[in-house]
Amino acid sequence: MLYTAEQRRRRDATRWTLVQGLLAPFQFAVFLASLVLVLHSLVTHTGTAAADISVVAKTLTLYAIMITGSIWEKVVFGRWLFAPAFFWEDVFSMLVIALHTAYLAMLLSGSGTFDQRMEVALAGYAAYLVNAGQFLFKLRAARLEAQGQPAAVVA
Repeated sequence: MLYTAEQRRRRDATRWTLVQGLLAPFQFAVFLASLVLVLHSLVTHTGTAAADISVVAKTLTLYAIMITGSIWEKVVFGRWLFAPAFFWEDVFSMLVIALHTAYLAMLLSGSGTFDQRMEVALAGYAAYLVNAGQFLFKLRAARLEAQGQPAAVVA
């Protein structure tokens, strides 16, 4: 069971659930746009500034969803991060944040080539996709649980 009755009540009552529900698809849209710009710039060696700006935008949306997600977790589970129901998602989120932050550090310090920065960004994007899949899996499990079906059915 993902949520106790009280946790489900808090989840449904907090505005942070709506914030997460809005930020997640927005972040995915920013990711898709950025992915196109990054791949285009790597293939054509043009549009590098646009690619960098898009990765910064993706990173900022990631930070926003992580901060608000941590607040959501505190409200629902009483913990800022690593609540048992979302422990592995949070662990993997740390990898996603580390890779995005490494990209920012490279950009701001001027270290590495453009291609090297983009490789770090793409590694962060790959990790983001895995992490997004983890959260979608949990969302489906929560919906099945709310319908009275066991969460294990999603496996």
